[in-house]
Amino acid sequence: MAKYRSGRINEEMKKEISSIIQNDIRDPRISSMVSVTQVEVTKDLSYATVYVSVFGSEESNKETMAALKSSARFIRKEVGQRIKLRVTPEILIVEDTSIKQGMHIEELLHKIKEQEHHDNE
Repeated sequence: MAKYRSGRINEEMKKEISSIIQNDIRDPRISSMVSVTQVEVTKDLSYATVYVSVFGSEESNKETMAALKSSARFIRKEVGQRIKLRVTPEILIVEDTSIKQGMHIEELLHKIKEQEHHDNE
């Protein structure tokens, strides 16, 4: 039962934090291509680790992450108003690089396939 509840909380937090980042944060450093990939809330609701994926240049990614981290208190306040929990978790923002890693692996596999094709000719 508790596992089901924590899954619901994680999904609800993900939905609300995505909405807050897209619609409510007015920081010019945040690029338009920010996606919340996952939220993990601790069992005692004291912390919520928010995994975000940022698409853009390396420099704009750093600026966007800095802006998101500085907006963590605002995000927490907004989440507290939108979701009724006994405690509003402290927001920890972490960059999720799994999409970039997947794209890199895909690129490497494509190069290997091309090389094999050229070797067979």
